Amino acid sequence: MTLSRPDVAEGLVSELEAFEGLVRSLSPSEMSRSSRCAGWSAGDVAAHLIGSMTDVVEGRFDGLGTPEVTEREVLERRGTSPDELADELARARKASVDLLAVFDDDAWNGPAPGGYTGTLGDGVEALWFDAYLHADDIRDAIGRQSVGGPGVRASLSHLSTVLTQQGWGDATLTLDGEEPFDIGAGGEPIEGDALEFIKAATGRGDPKAFGFDERLNIYR
Repeated sequence: MTLSRPDVAEGLVSELEAFEGLVRSLSPSEMSRSSRCAGWSAGDVAAHLIGSMTDVVEGRFDGLGTPEVTEREVLERRGTSPDELADELARARKASVDLLAVFDDDAWNGPAPGGYTGTLGDGVEALWFDAYLHADDIRDAIGRQSVGGPGVRASLSHLSTVLTQQGWGDATLTLDGEEPFDIGAGGEPIEGDALEFIKAATGRGDPKAFGFDERLNIYR
């Protein structure tokens, strides 16, 4: 289930603005902190997200999200200062506003570019999810608290879509304080803390806390 076009368009832009502020606030020592993304520092996480957004707005979709492209995004920005990274994201964010404005409902519900599985709307929602999740990766690395907000809702929507595409099974996310999202045809409720579920479903937490095995991880 993808959220509505206005919700996703506004949510992505707001999330990128918050990510920009987070990156701009990082000290050099915080940039070098190890993150829960294996082999990456907090700065590498920022570089990947910002590199992905630059690739998207410049139309470089081939291989987006693959290990090879992800590594390129990070290596191209090694040694870049927080302000320089934030400035790049500000440019990409402004370009994304222009791109989002030209999509109508037919385009939104049509196929995503670059071979991404799902609709264009699914792809844009995935970018919002990435920005929210990687901001949390950075906060975790530097000892800051997680934040909630609309990014949690977008992440649950995205995860329900991906788990459905992967044929994970039928269930309904009824997580604390969040609207329900069906996985597959819907079914038994999955209850608990929403952020902990997001972490469990992305290899950052323990799926056993929700009664599942490693198949819950969308990156398995």
